[in-house]
Amino acid sequence: MFARTERLTLRPGWVEDAPQLARAAGHEAVARNTSRMPWPYALGDAEAFLRMPQAPRTPSLLVFAHEGDGIRLVGGAGLHRSDAGAHELGYWITPDAWGRGYATEAAQAVLAIADTLRIPEVSACHFVDNPASGRVLRKLGFRPTGEQALAHCRARGGEVPALQYSRGLAGGPALPDPRDAPPLAA
Repeated sequence: MFARTERLTLRPGWVEDAPQLARAAGHEAVARNTSRMPWPYALGDAEAFLRMPQAPRTPSLLVFAHEGDGIRLVGGAGLHRSDAGAHELGYWITPDAWGRGYATEAAQAVLAIADTLRIPEVSACHFVDNPASGRVLRKLGFRPTGEQALAHCRARGGEVPALQYSRGLAGGPALPDPRDAPPLAA
């Protein structure tokens, strides 16, 4: 699967992308905000990731930014299945590309793929100490579920508090936002 946005191309990774991937992902600030990425992240990790089989309903795409006359790998975005079988959105952007809206733009493209595949609900979470990711999720139409849970972070070596979000299929009924519930009577 491929996707093209105004400034980005999202595509499956190839083993030839491994050096660029290792450079883009090889930052502790990236790995500590993802659940599965190891730290330190080396060329062998990139090669192993790129050799993993892809499932049609869980695309894992590299994000390339069109900058000037060039194109460079700036991140990754995709869907994966949680242990409970739910579709979860994940994304990361290399630090020197933060603050440009690439995470939102790339995740929008992945969610458009999810909508095309008629995936009825996509969940996501962010570690409590990464509020920027929460802002991205809200821009994408995710609603906080009101739940906080421990999520595994391979780079941090354990469980980290994370806030949970959910988003329904575009064009479908909106998922309720627990913040909209009336206050409980005393």
